Amino acid sequence: MTLAVDKKIVTWAALTAAALLISGCGGPAGADSADPTAAGRPASPTANPDGAKAPDRAAEASAAYRKWGLKPFAAPPAPPKTKPVTRKPGDPVPVISDIPTKDKVVFITIDDGAEKDPEFVKMMQELKVPVTMFLTDSAIRADYGYFKPLAALGNGVANHTLTHPNLRTLSRSAQQREICGQQTKLAKEYGTTPRLFRPPYGNWNEDTRAAAGECGVDAIVLWRESMQIKNMQYQRGDRKLHPGDIILAHFRGPAELKGTTMTRMTADMLRHIQEQGFTVARLEDYA
Repeated sequence: MTLAVDKKIVTWAALTAAALLISGCGGPAGADSADPTAAGRPASPTANPDGAKAPDRAAEASAAYRKWGLKPFAAPPAPPKTKPVTRKPGDPVPVISDIPTKDKVVFITIDDGAEKDPEFVKMMQELKVPVTMFLTDSAIRADYGYFKPLAALGNGVANHTLTHPNLRTLSRSAQQREICGQQTKLAKEYGTTPRLFRPPYGNWNEDTRAAAGECGVDAIVLWRESMQIKNMQYQRGDRKLHPGDIILAHFRGPAELKGTTMTRMTADMLRHIQEQGFTVARLEDYA
């Protein structure tokens, strides 16, 4: 009886060992069991627990741009380690119309804030083109919230005075009230005190520079090109974009654009930039 039982145990152990070897279980370190992808087996499901296919970012971008009649922009180069435009303590505020760079990039700036087209917000969310918004309080105070999703995308919020006056006609103290007052309001509404300032109409004088510096501004930003309804106006005789150019546009709607929407104007501007072989970079990365 005991001999029969021993034979059964031996037979069972031998069969179990064979099964383990066949299945790959219990093999030596470095055998198939240590590599879940060996012998064509799929990777562990923890690598993609829900089984969803990874999104195709390039295809998504192409579809978004195609919706607006555009092709995707090339990615801008990495931001410079040292900004080309800086203000040293005690120095006058620099006044710039372009950024000194060899990168084939331009910078989009949009002024005032009067037009508040929800389609423009959707357009920026889909295209992810960086812009800097120079906002005037008298134009935006009825709806500060409109600009918050645009700022949340990483777009810059910059100063364009409280009431949009011609600063050349004001005293230094009056200019300071216009600039510092808007610094305070924008910081309260959007959480960051602006470093960049644009004088209305591009009009400034040395009192403007002094007042801007007293309000914590690091640069006064003018422009090289301005976007109209369908075409750009160029300051240079060659009527071309140059590396580092700053482009001016406005928050305007059909009433000011002769029936054209802000999104159509923006699409036309982006197309002009693309046709000349440029991409769009973030102004705050350079100034």
